[in-house]
Amino acid sequence: MTDSYSAPLLVPPTRQQLPTHPQEQRMAAAVAEVARHADLHPGVTIIANLLLDRVEYMSQRGLQELGTTQEAIQALGPGYWTEYFNPDDAEDYLPKVFEMIQNPNPWAVTSVFQQVRIGPGRSYVWHLSATRVLLRDEETGQPLLLVTTSIPVDPLHHVTHKVSRLLEENNFLRQHAVRFGQLTRREREVLRLLTLGHSAPEIADQLFISAQTVETHRRNLRQKLGAFSAFELGQYARAFDLV
Repeated sequence: MTDSYSAPLLVPPTRQQLPTHPQEQRMAAAVAEVARHADLHPGVTIIANLLLDRVEYMSQRGLQELGTTQEAIQALGPGYWTEYFNPDDAEDYLPKVFEMIQNPNPWAVTSVFQQVRIGPGRSYVWHLSATRVLLRDEETGQPLLLVTTSIPVDPLHHVTHKVSRLLEENNFLRQHAVRFGQLTRREREVLRLLTLGHSAPEIADQLFISAQTVETHRRNLRQKLGAFSAFELGQYARAFDLV
């Protein structure tokens, strides 16, 4: 186990291994400072090295949850993110992280929900993660290190189920935005009313059109969206905020 006052490597570096470049020294010092107290925090602490595109440090709780070692995490390089995280979630949170690191405010933080593959069964467990820039290049201002605190979400908590539904809808929205964009304003109105359970005659009365025209719109909706059941049509209405 790493000594609470040692550098974040499991094996203390030799004199030849110590960083010599001033920037490397600053990065090593920043990592060591966080590692000094990381295991006292309630969540998992992760430091990402943006220059090497790898995880530079992870607190002991995180290593235990993943069933791995500090050296193995570093050796994965960019493969760490595909190894342990759901790629569908990444499409949602990576733009937020990128926006955060471009923010010159030193206290800018982005918080996201992530599914992390942990435990013997390698099943996904929801985590709430908060990330900020830990260190920037003194001359260019470019981010060098990111620090993240990640806390597992109680699987029985209602928030977990709500987050799952929201992510499913967001994924559906991205995948089907082009199809939905082909609908006319009237077709969207018909779709909304169909999803709310109105019959063709009722929709005709509300929109001041004939029931036959409603059926034509329904047929066009099915063809354009590739949706042939009330449930599939409802997915579009919910994902695109028609209901």
